[in-house]
Amino acid sequence: MPDSARSATSPELPQPDPRRWRALVFIAIAQLMVVLDATIVNIALPSAQTDLGISDGNRQWVITAYALAFGGLLLFGGRIADLWGRKRTFVVGLLGFAAASALGGAAANPAMLLGSRALQGVFGALLAPAALSLLAVMFTEAKERAKAFGIYGAIAGGGGAVGLILGGVLTEYMDWRWTFFVNIPFAVIAAAGAYFVIREPEGSRNPSRLDIPGVVLATLGLVSLVYGFTRAESDGWSDSVTIALFVASAVLLAGFALVESKVRAPLLPLRVVTERNRGGVYASLGLAIIAMFGLFLFLTYYLQVVKGYTPITTGFAFLPMIAGMITGSTQIGARLMNRVPPRFLMAPGFLVAGTGMLLLTQLEVGTSYAGLILPAQLMLGLGMGTAFMPAMSLATYGVEPRDAGVASAMVNTSQQVGGAIGTALLNTIAASATTAYATSHAAGATGPASLKALQLQSMVHGYTTAIWWAVGILVLSAVIAFTFINTRGQGGSGPVASSSEDGDAGAGADATAPALAH
Repeated sequence: MPDSARSATSPELPQPDPRRWRALVFIAIAQLMVVLDATIVNIALPSAQTDLGISDGNRQWVITAYALAFGGLLLFGGRIADLWGRKRTFVVGLLGFAAASALGGAAANPAMLLGSRALQGVFGALLAPAALSLLAVMFTEAKERAKAFGIYGAIAGGGGAVGLILGGVLTEYMDWRWTFFVNIPFAVIAAAGAYFVIREPEGSRNPSRLDIPGVVLATLGLVSLVYGFTRAESDGWSDSVTIALFVASAVLLAGFALVESKVRAPLLPLRVVTERNRGGVYASLGLAIIAMFGLFLFLTYYLQVVKGYTPITTGFAFLPMIAGMITGSTQIGARLMNRVPPRFLMAPGFLVAGTGMLLLTQLEVGTSYAGLILPAQLMLGLGMGTAFMPAMSLATYGVEPRDAGVASAMVNTSQQVGGAIGTALLNTIAASATTAYATSHAAGATGPASLKALQLQSMVHGYTTAIWWAVGILVLSAVIAFTFINTRGQGGSGPVASSSEDGDAGAGADATAPALAH
């Protein structure tokens, strides 16, 4: 289309903010804090449990309280960012997260700790979609967008492993409370920088009224889903309450979809998720996170319980994965995103990660770290980093600016729900396989040494069985990415899907929205 015709049908794009790269630093700091918090508390949990006298039955709530609030309120947080302004939502989320972290670090009893974790989840649900949507509306030029999302993707992928290292150092050499207090300087620096540096583009807010029925249905539906998987891990899949939670979640989310198709100003415009490319990103990314969270869990236990590593050594043992993620995201994904169709980065990336996961199915009690675990981690990191980078960008590419917050929230929702599913599903598979192996081999264990050996062999058998499932999940992620994501690239002059490229897939708001990448 000639430039004159294009200008007649779409508004002029605002000039890029000259301070956008400085803004990226503070957005990255905030993202690192949120991702770190997802794993750093896991390392500190045993010490906190002993110190505060938390029962075994209640210790899971230190993780669950955060997951429920965060996962349940993400769509609401994304919509608040679109309505209230992303910069304001970002700063409020950071300051609230810092206050909640201070409360957790100062906790004098279990109730205080659990309350602080829920508050962290609430403010995290404001912060996370605001951060990603700020990138989406601030970085509009294709090459710059690739670099910015490469950095963001590397942090999103590798930050969890960094949290294991930092959590081990703080817990072993200082005190578990510092796993909460460490968030405060991150949050204060990022909030101050954002306040003075970030300038949100004009006209990118969504002034529509808040969809209250949608908020209620989405929040209750997501909370039921996340809690259902969490409960399945501890009480089993056949537990009546677990089944009731899944049924309630299905009913509530179906009601949410119905409401969103009827109201004038929906919480989640269906055009955001029904566009085939973004739908493919949300599905494939959520599945990949299921596999990845399961791996973090099993590899942590394998290294500490089976191999006898300390928490700090375990954290450092994850460094090859971090290096692979950074390399895949910044050196492969970012460099090729504007030259190669996204599915030719995402699908191979998931397959490379699946190959690394496949190596880990060969784990044994005496497996060499350098001979098997290190190369497997490098492949996992390289593949995930390569896939995550275009996925993060494509999830918000071509979206109307007024929908950027809720589109970003969907990325975080797919990750959060994927993490909950991954932890519950794969842990249940591993536990069942461990029990079955121990039962079938119990007759051969006669002395204390052989019983101990059987216990370790049973655990490793459980881990490898679950890892086989993770391999299959990553292959499915690759198939979905290759099948559904059919846009030619993110470096053109139009939105990710248009009526000329994808038929009706890009119809509606996305087809007429001003392009976010020129």
